[in-house]
Amino acid sequence: MYGSTGAAPSIGDSSMGLARAVLMHGPISRSDLGRRLGLSPASLTRLSKPLFDSGLLVEVSDTLISGVGRPTKPLDVRLEGRRYVGVKLTGDSAFGVLTDLRVNELSSAHRRLDGTDVAGVVRQLRSLVLELANGAPITALGVTVGGQVIGSRVVARAPFLAWRDVDLASALEAGLGIPVLVENDVVGLAAAEQWFGAGRGTASFAVLTIGLGVGYGLVVDDRVISTRDSGLGLGGHVPLDANGPLCGSGHRGCSDAMLTQGSIRAQVSDTLGRAVEYDEALALAAAGVPAALSVVQASGRALGRLVALIANIAMVDTVVLSGEGIGLWKVVADEIVAAAHGDRDAEATPLQITVDDSGTSSWARGAAAVAIQHTLTRFAVAD
Repeated sequence: MYGSTGAAPSIGDSSMGLARAVLMHGPISRSDLGRRLGLSPASLTRLSKPLFDSGLLVEVSDTLISGVGRPTKPLDVRLEGRRYVGVKLTGDSAFGVLTDLRVNELSSAHRRLDGTDVAGVVRQLRSLVLELANGAPITALGVTVGGQVIGSRVVARAPFLAWRDVDLASALEAGLGIPVLVENDVVGLAAAEQWFGAGRGTASFAVLTIGLGVGYGLVVDDRVISTRDSGLGLGGHVPLDANGPLCGSGHRGCSDAMLTQGSIRAQVSDTLGRAVEYDEALALAAAGVPAALSVVQASGRALGRLVALIANIAMVDTVVLSGEGIGLWKVVADEIVAAAHGDRDAEATPLQITVDDSGTSSWARGAAAVAIQHTLTRFAVAD
């Protein structure tokens, strides 16, 4: 009862590419769109027809695009009537956002989980979605978790929740009556950056997140890489500093030991002889307190080395930094950049490092982006 009404006409991959281009770059003239996609006017008209029929595409006022010559009617997506919910699910909470078709945040809500029992979590997620919907139709729901997801539906493994083989999508669809897509959180974030963020217009780039853990996502030739191993945390134990601290698995100076909030907090606390939180550790470092500054600078150098390693091996020249721990950038950006460039060949393509510091909201919008990508051309707009 909360889904959009009506079903869209059958839309093929070519029309999907056209819809995506308008979503990412609109309002856009037909001539610019044709050049971007390599389509003739006749092909453009044919492929756009089902998108107009579904209500997804609209013509907008020619005053939006200025120029010389005959006025045109640029194409854009119709934002009205299509609303999505994205939820980032952690081991103890759920943060949700209501967005439009371009992942612009309309509202947000938060739930502290009562526990990790599947039925209880599903009940709280449904409540969160209904609060965000506020009685209006929702086109689709996206949920991301820090773990391994199969087929955009089943949480195969989620260590923070102690879940294995949970069909979360079906459980949520049963109570909400809308399509539900489930994905690894870093894959979702990469999707959001690809369509709506720093990666828009860039065919290949990497996303690197730091916070409770270390996450790594990759977009190659305009495709988000998602495999059965996505969500296993394979970027968590890359050796970065031979003199660094030990991680929980006994690895010295690995990415988990050098970059996670918990490790940085513990190192500063041990040095000061009192407990400090992550934000305080960063504030002390920014103020020049030696005990904190040395730890945070070492973490910055380690992050720069990891950025260069990813760029070198994946052969990308754009890396997006994000995650709840990215406040590190504001304190030691110079160390991060210097270390990244120091491990990069002098003749390599210049490295672009972009920072998304929107925090938890970015994770939830990534979940919404997953839902948008999967349902963009499958559902008509509710009138």
